[in-house]
Amino acid sequence: MKAGINKILKPDGRALVVAMDHGRDWGALPGIEKPGETIEKLIDAGIDGVFTSYGIAKQFGHLMAGRVSLIVRTDGYASAYREKWLEYASWQGLFSVEDALRVGADGILVMYFMGNESESPSLRVMAEYVAEADRLGVPIAVETMPCPSPNIPDTHDTKVIATAARIAMEHGADLVKCYYNGRADFSYVTETVPVPVLIAGGPVTETRLDALRMVSNAVKAGVRGVFFGQNIWRSSDPVGMARALSAIIHDEMEPERAAEQFLAEAAVN
Repeated sequence: MKAGINKILKPDGRALVVAMDHGRDWGALPGIEKPGETIEKLIDAGIDGVFTSYGIAKQFGHLMAGRVSLIVRTDGYASAYREKWLEYASWQGLFSVEDALRVGADGILVMYFMGNESESPSLRVMAEYVAEADRLGVPIAVETMPCPSPNIPDTHDTKVIATAARIAMEHGADLVKCYYNGRADFSYVTETVPVPVLIAGGPVTETRLDALRMVSNAVKAGVRGVFFGQNIWRSSDPVGMARALSAIIHDEMEPERAAEQFLAEAAVN
């Protein structure tokens, strides 16, 4: 693995990364209306890194420098007012790896869509970024997205998730970000993808304990950490959630104990 990956993964090979790139297509969502305040309090809570947009890195990178890792998204598409989630047709590279380095990035992240109209464009974009990142020695994470299509009737099928993740690795990803389906065979993903696999948080879970249990089960299946956004900064207790998730990821604390120790209110809320 690239030496720079040690800036993202902690000595135990794991990481709690807070995802804050949502504003690039949705604007100021609840919890990230004031990005600097959110970043500051979550760093104090013990997160390992922040994954965000070029603009957030440009404006608030000084808060993260020397404290946590910074991963910048360099690709993109139209706003949510133009194209629906997983129905993109205009995927493209937006910023270079050197652009990301200029705003303090320790790594970059790009998407790979499998099964929809953007598959070929996203593969091309991914390959171009991998080549540039490799030339500069910068770690590159790829977020893999199986998309609803005639050939993918179940986007949560473990083999489908594993295939998308493996294709990303085959195209040069140093890290893979994917969804966790909660199924008993999910370890097939981590066993067949020979780079660190981290999971996305997705939509806000029904309860905070649900999110903690999801991460605990994923870690037991070989996952090396998370890119979590809304399940942290939209929580009623973002700091407590960050601390609980860190204890689960790095110390393998059971989710019920983590909830009891770090959450100010009942985890069922």
